[in-house]
Amino acid sequence: MSMLKIVDVKHLENYELQLVFNDETIVIVDLKNELDGPIFAPLRELNYFQSVSLDADTGTISWSNGADFAPEFLKELGKDSKVYQEAPAL
Repeated sequence: MSMLKIVDVKHLENYELQLVFNDETIVIVDLKNELDGPIFAPLRELNYFQSVSLDADTGTISWSNGADFAPEFLKELGKDSKVYQEAPAL
């Protein structure tokens, strides 16, 4: 099994992101309550949060200050989202 990676990120509104994983799972995550600690403090400013980008080297989302989230954490967080779409069965 290959390492779980995020292959696409789209900012929706507020602190919500739509994420597409390399296993074709799609989730929406709301990170508003996940921005604890000094590394995430700048992300509480919505304009900065919206500057999220995809880091192809690590396979996850990140910000210019070095903040990032593990893909596994984000996938688990998005399991209850209204657009959660499992990877197609093989």
